Amino acid sequence: MKLGVNVPNFGPGTRPDVLRAWAQTVEGLGFDLLMVSDHVVVTPDVAEQYPAPFYEPFTALSWLAGITTRIRLGTTVLIVPYRHPLLTARMAANLQQLSGGRLVLGVGVGWARQEFEALGVPFGRRGALTDEHLRAMRRAWADEDDYRSGRIPLWVGGGSDAALRRAVLLGDAWHPLRFTLPWLRERVDRLRAAADELGRPVPALAPRILLRLTDAPVTGADRRAGEGTLDQVAEDLRQLRLLGAESVVLDPFIGDPDETNHPETAWRMLATVAAHHSETEHA
Repeated sequence: MKLGVNVPNFGPGTRPDVLRAWAQTVEGLGFDLLMVSDHVVVTPDVAEQYPAPFYEPFTALSWLAGITTRIRLGTTVLIVPYRHPLLTARMAANLQQLSGGRLVLGVGVGWARQEFEALGVPFGRRGALTDEHLRAMRRAWADEDDYRSGRIPLWVGGGSDAALRRAVLLGDAWHPLRFTLPWLRERVDRLRAAADELGRPVPALAPRILLRLTDAPVTGADRRAGEGTLDQVAEDLRQLRLLGAESVVLDPFIGDPDETNHPETAWRMLATVAAHHSETEHA
């Protein structure tokens, strides 16, 4: 099972030198994937969770592609309706080429109503637009004389029934974000049922989980995967592997914008998990 990291590309402490240090740290620790978030306009609803400054993902990842050599690069998640599908297809295809085939495109429908309004995109049609755009992107990438990208992996985010069907019909993997394990097990059953109903293969499982290491165990039914002691997190990763996860992305951002001023805290947690995962893989 591959492990990735969701790197903050936003917040008061984020600067080019910090992004560089994040990339070098994550790749140096042996992680397989570096992912960043997507917003275009930092409207008030966005700023509550992803405060400015915000580094646009295609721009940031293209720069990080030149800094790194091995690690795969991706979005978690690109808000598909925000951009014309042919623009997205072009940028993704170019990044795939420039990075040596290291791109993973996590995609979603979006949630920030004020940002949709600022961009002039109808919020109520975001699901249908996402489906239309993804199909258009697939058609564009099929043009090898022009786009020359090959098949770019699409990880479809979201936990609704519509998102599960989208993952089955248009994705290579389902990419749920921050959840409890009981919730995930129930949704995985739904995903398999949707695939059976549609006569399609079950997409791969590639979740993104919180990473918050604690000294004492975290208990309670609302404990999210990746939250607790190292033993708890290791067991969560084992359970995800048993559920069929091929990749897991760790998200060390707890939610306080001031965290971006002190990335060393996240780096220590990631180093602890990376060392334990390496020992487990080679045991």
